[in-house]
Amino acid sequence: MATIKWSVDPTHSEVQFKVKHLMITTVTGYFQNFHVEAETSDEQFTSAEQVVFTADVNSINTNNDQRDTHLKSADFFDAENHGEIRFEGTSYTHTGDDDYELQGNLTIRGITKPVTVKVEFGGIVVDPYGQTKAGFTINGKISRKEFGLTWNAVTEAGSVVVSDEIKLQAEIQLVKQN
Repeated sequence: MATIKWSVDPTHSEVQFKVKHLMITTVTGYFQNFHVEAETSDEQFTSAEQVVFTADVNSINTNNDQRDTHLKSADFFDAENHGEIRFEGTSYTHTGDDDYELQGNLTIRGITKPVTVKVEFGGIVVDPYGQTKAGFTINGKISRKEFGLTWNAVTEAGSVVVSDEIKLQAEIQLVKQN
């Protein structure tokens, strides 16, 4: 059986992360440059033989240049030495209705750990230009410290500045390749 190849439609996709700041508010950031490729055995995404996601660390954007520069530094992502975040799927499991779990290996700062994210399959459509597209909503969370992102500070009152838990959110639209 032939596999179907899919690539991200970057103009209709976004990858965000959310982290608590001072444990009282949430800061949202996103990657402006990322890529997703997938291979399936059918157009309905009942299985995924391969899923690969990469993000350019230098494209991080939190709407604050000073914070973005700090996130790219050795205190956090160390973009000079580790310019790419990479996720390679290892299994894609149906959990009910349009819900799936995608398991894989996430690499940040040269550290690879297994991660599971929840995937909601939005369906398949053919757009006005004849392209077959598939949509997904993805949610998960990771511990940043497990990936060597350990920088933190403590306020006078004893609160941490940045939480360990990072929430991951993505809206991904894939285009079937010919």
